[in-house]
Amino acid sequence: MLFRRLVQALLLSATAVQETTALAISGDLTKHIKPYKRGEVLQDIVTWDAHSLFVYGERVMLFSGEFHPYRLPVPSLWLDVFQKIKALGYNCVSFYTDWALHEGQPGNFTAEGIFSYDQFFAAASEAGIYFLARPGPYINAEVSGGGFPGWLQRNKAVLRTTDPEYLAATDNYMAGIGKIIAKAQITNGGPVILAQPENEYTSYLETVTEFPSQTYFEYVEKQLRDAGIVVPLITNEAFAAGYVTPTTAASPDIYGFDGYPVGFDCGNPYTWPVNGLHREYADSHAQFSNATPFSLVEFQGGSFDPWGGWGFQNCLELVGYEFERVFYKNNFAQAVKILNLYMTYGGTNWGNLGHPGGYTSYDYAAVIDESLGVEREKYSEAKLEANFLQASPAYTTSVYQNNTHTNGSYTGNPALTVTATFSDVTKFFVIRQANYSSVADVSYQITLPTSKGNITIPQWGGQLTLHGRDSKFHVTDYDVGGVSLLYSTAEIFTWKQYGSKRVLVVYGGPNEQHEVAVSNGGRARVVEGSGIKSTIKNGATVLGFQTSPTRRVVQLGCDLDVYILDRNSAYNYWVIDTPSDAVFGNFTKPSHLPSALIVKADYLLRTAIVSGNSVHLTGDLNATSSIEVIGGPQYIRQLTYNGKALKSKKMSCGSVTATATYKKPKVSLPDLSTTKWKVINDLPEIQSSYDDSKWTAADLTYTNNTVFNLTTPTSLSASDYGYNTGSLVYRGHFTATGTEKTLYLSTSGGSAYSHSIWLNDQYVGSFTGEDVATKWNQTYNLNATLSKGSAAVITVVIDHMGLDESYTIGADAMKNPRGILGFSLSGHAQSDVTWRLTGNLGGEDYADKTRGPLNEGGLYAERQGYHLPGAPTSSWKSSSGPQEGLTGPGIAFYSTTFDLDLPVGYDIPLSISFANTTSDAYKAANGTARPAAYRCQLFVNGYQFGKYVHNVGPQDVFPVPQGVWNYQGSNTLAVSLWVQETAGAKVDGFSLVAGTAVQSGFGKIAPAPQPAWAKRNGAY
Repeated sequence: MLFRRLVQALLLSATAVQETTALAISGDLTKHIKPYKRGEVLQDIVTWDAHSLFVYGERVMLFSGEFHPYRLPVPSLWLDVFQKIKALGYNCVSFYTDWALHEGQPGNFTAEGIFSYDQFFAAASEAGIYFLARPGPYINAEVSGGGFPGWLQRNKAVLRTTDPEYLAATDNYMAGIGKIIAKAQITNGGPVILAQPENEYTSYLETVTEFPSQTYFEYVEKQLRDAGIVVPLITNEAFAAGYVTPTTAASPDIYGFDGYPVGFDCGNPYTWPVNGLHREYADSHAQFSNATPFSLVEFQGGSFDPWGGWGFQNCLELVGYEFERVFYKNNFAQAVKILNLYMTYGGTNWGNLGHPGGYTSYDYAAVIDESLGVEREKYSEAKLEANFLQASPAYTTSVYQNNTHTNGSYTGNPALTVTATFSDVTKFFVIRQANYSSVADVSYQITLPTSKGNITIPQWGGQLTLHGRDSKFHVTDYDVGGVSLLYSTAEIFTWKQYGSKRVLVVYGGPNEQHEVAVSNGGRARVVEGSGIKSTIKNGATVLGFQTSPTRRVVQLGCDLDVYILDRNSAYNYWVIDTPSDAVFGNFTKPSHLPSALIVKADYLLRTAIVSGNSVHLTGDLNATSSIEVIGGPQYIRQLTYNGKALKSKKMSCGSVTATATYKKPKVSLPDLSTTKWKVINDLPEIQSSYDDSKWTAADLTYTNNTVFNLTTPTSLSASDYGYNTGSLVYRGHFTATGTEKTLYLSTSGGSAYSHSIWLNDQYVGSFTGEDVATKWNQTYNLNATLSKGSAAVITVVIDHMGLDESYTIGADAMKNPRGILGFSLSGHAQSDVTWRLTGNLGGEDYADKTRGPLNEGGLYAERQGYHLPGAPTSSWKSSSGPQEGLTGPGIAFYSTTFDLDLPVGYDIPLSISFANTTSDAYKAANGTARPAAYRCQLFVNGYQFGKYVHNVGPQDVFPVPQGVWNYQGSNTLAVSLWVQETAGAKVDGFSLVAGTAVQSGFGKIAPAPQPAWAKRNGAY
């Protein structure tokens, strides 16, 4: 007890000094616009001070989620994502742009069709979502090359430096994308309020002579300014290093950094690392940039998962709702004011756009799953936290306190830690366990400073409870529309005010004791539920209760209705903002937010409009749901849902209730095992009659690739010849001596890649791929006997898994070559073998401008465009599909066409699923089973939406969104099957599966552009 009293005394006495540092802004806002180096103020709409951003003069807590439009190639679905993010209580989205997709051919910048941003910006404005634009030129982002186009492999410069050859290479892209972003700035009526030059400019090799290079960073900033970007520029160091800050020469406007505190070990999802909870973030920010808002520009919202990993379900355990409760609130306790969660919707690495460290799915265990579902509990938890902060304007001026010695603070219990951030009046306390990964429950009392003095809580007696892997907000002197909460141990979801009436929603964890004290609250009347204790102490009405699944409603004499929920019930409550004025439009106006609607509804609410005495709601249902507006204008009498009037009832407590009915649809999908398939040999290159004269001759006697030294007479690096994506095929011609016994081959393709080799039409062998192997070398026996003087061909197929990222400056890892690195044919000099190669048709002058520069690879069917709708398959052999398989090593290409007729008005996720199969031949020879070695590509209406590596994994279910599928029309599904088993292999359990059908109010989804097959000039 003595320890407890001493700690409490120290903390409470320090409060009086610390809380005076909280500031409020008033008067001339131009005082809070950073003086730009050009000498003039570029704009005065988005401003800032040490506490927060301002938009049109109103303080904003920027709560942002990361979403990349290129990972969802259906522009009509972007609004769907934005509405789901806005429903969380977020007000911003951060997005990268991918240089590799916009300038696949050097000098030719394009942003058309699915790569245009017009609909992206329009959808954000409609949903009321601001943008943080992040154009790079380097982005990392787990995309191929980190966003660098493959042709940069031929750039002799050190990338991300002041090397003139590198800077010149970036100019065209930065001018093009900068102009697009500039047009969409808030100064032009658009949603962009911040822009970020470069990305995670933090890690470097000692061989880099100048780091950090202020000159380089200034160059990137100037590229953005020259393109017309006038909104504030914000940085994101990978960790707080202070390399480029507002006080360095490059002088960005706002300093920020990233945090991924638990890392990415999804193999141990229940283990949080020791010392992973960073309590020093705010101190680091203050050290490097105390005049700008504390900004976490990327904070962990999920996890990537590599080839051979554990799958995103494991990642969801690692970074799920418990992670949010502990780690997000730790950030809030340090008064973060710009927070961007990476990712909020991950999407799909379709069309070869991913880097080799990850597979097709980019689900990221984010709050919105890859299929656009919002069923994850972490979605609901994030909604609770975001809405609390948006309902707490005092938070935007709060200052974090000296939290150095927090174990036992305010509670006297060393097993608990309390960290605090104070505004002038309101104080925010976050309590967690000192061992933040503990799963034990801890009981406590807490003494908090209030305007009525220090109060030990609970005043009703007993103990509060903190569950394991949980943390919670306690507040004191918290304003609810002019009514003051003296304190609340229950967490606040939101509050709103309608005329003189106020509605407050609080919640707690399972079976927790809580108290809410309202200064001058007056008499408490329980109008719903039971089990509420009330008394008046020191002029405050004190409510005591234990949380329960049964809702309780208490009306106080000060015109405050308190809704008391348990956390699981609170998940079904939503704050739906309505348009405010001509300036803010659909964007949230902080001073208007207190009049937003509070609605109880299941699954998802999207929008609300108040018209007359009616509230018109749109949303989604996965079951029949009660709808209740508990907070809104008193004259509301009628509810509509998705355009349908509901039988509505005005309750005595003032709420309006109705029921929205879910009608289960009939969903019929084709059986892919009985669908009519066609098949063609996808490896005609091993036939003796094959003519490769149109292929690219590998005749360069040098390489401009600065990280690779040639070990062959001519370069065999694919990017030296303009092939930067997808499968690669090589043909090496030589004249036989008859003594050829072995072939040594060294190749590179990235994690989980593979290669297969044929000598003439005889199979030689394969490297079947491993998650840890990015390159491979092996000596193969040649069992075929060649006639002396005969012409012979070595055919090598290599699976290109994407280019490495260039995170570390000086390493230039994106230049790591793909293709053949070296070879030796017994009885021959290397010069005896002349090579030709191919990748996607046209290479950097790619054939399919609609689906972009990365969608196709070098297999025969892809070069011909046979993966596209309308391909001429009538002459192909009939087949039962990939389930039929091959009887030996080889590559086959299957195609089928079928109609879908799914009910309109439903969101029905569709996925292509594979089952696990083992190699019978391997088991017979070795006595143990292993997965059969084969890999597939999936093409849906021409879009490559899956790369399946059966023997590496982990992904075996591939979501494909509506809009790529035609839900009411014809669809073409094509599959390449590359078998690397001598006894052959087939695909088992290949099926089209539907997820839960959600009855949706979103509206019509326009398909992505799907140009059909046409004979390709020059195809070989």
